[in-house]
Amino acid sequence: MPSYIKSNLANLSFGLMMTNWFQKQWAGFTFWHIVLIPLSWLFGIIVCLRRHLYRNGWLKSIRLHVPVVVVGNINIGGTGKTPLVIWLAERMRLAGYQPGIVSRGYGGNALQVAEVFPDSNPLTVGDEAVLIAARTNCPVFVSADRVSAGQHLLKAYPQCNLIISDDGLQHYRMQRDVEIVVYDSVKGFGNGTLLPAGPLRESKTRLKTVDAIVSNGTDSRKNLPGIRANGMQLIAADFYNLADNQIKSDAQAFSRQKIIAVAGIGNPQRFFDQLNGLGLQFECRAYADHYIFQAEDFEGVNADVILMTEKDAVKCRAFAKPNFWVLPVSAEVSDGLMPIVLNKLNRN
Repeated sequence: MPSYIKSNLANLSFGLMMTNWFQKQWAGFTFWHIVLIPLSWLFGIIVCLRRHLYRNGWLKSIRLHVPVVVVGNINIGGTGKTPLVIWLAERMRLAGYQPGIVSRGYGGNALQVAEVFPDSNPLTVGDEAVLIAARTNCPVFVSADRVSAGQHLLKAYPQCNLIISDDGLQHYRMQRDVEIVVYDSVKGFGNGTLLPAGPLRESKTRLKTVDAIVSNGTDSRKNLPGIRANGMQLIAADFYNLADNQIKSDAQAFSRQKIIAVAGIGNPQRFFDQLNGLGLQFECRAYADHYIFQAEDFEGVNADVILMTEKDAVKCRAFAKPNFWVLPVSAEVSDGLMPIVLNKLNRN
């Protein structure tokens, strides 16, 4: 195994441990908040100052020559942005737009702007970007500088007349026409405090300035008092075999077999809950978000069936075995979101 992958695996293992620890702390208030809250106040001052500087032109922001829709969140961790981006790209195409998609390419090591294809290496461009490219058939470009990613995309695909940004709500250097925030209705906003005492990148007052809010899962009103959220559910389709994606199967075919479910996503429990909802009994193995799966992870694994998410599957294709099965999910969003997006774009 290459040394850089070993280093990444060690870092991700440590990252999973730290993430789990912080998630527990962020669910409420503990002794640690006495130490961390002053740092959160400092973080909040920096966030507000930075946004003020961009809003008033002291820091330069750039407008692309096509409208930009940002799908982001105010808290860290998995909230469901990727399936929402895929859903939005499909709906915008049906509405007559030709969208392109930009992303940070998190989990990848690309140092420059890179175009993403369905067969791109997720270690280079990021697992979520590869999944988006495969599911949408839209041009996808990644870069830490989303403005540069957008410019390269529009130069390569001049027919595109809309940019969708996967994440990037806090990337104020890129001007936007529509802002959509998605949040996990189960986790909500934790204890409601800013990093590092809580999970928030920006305070919940930021929600009052965005164009639309999407609740991934059952809407929890206690998290959004006075703010209306559009509901989103992740609907599972039949499993497909990773070694041969033409082979499909329903959950019933896996009954009475030894199953191991793996998940290296922001909220592994959501995947495990979906499998439970399908009536499956299994051993679950959670990994850090964007975990770099290797063939060695599955050596000696005693299981008839190994189940995984689509996001993890893009990193396992090169060593897929006949017992690797993938559960694809698609977002279903309430009817109220698209009119908001289209009306805002028509006004600009």
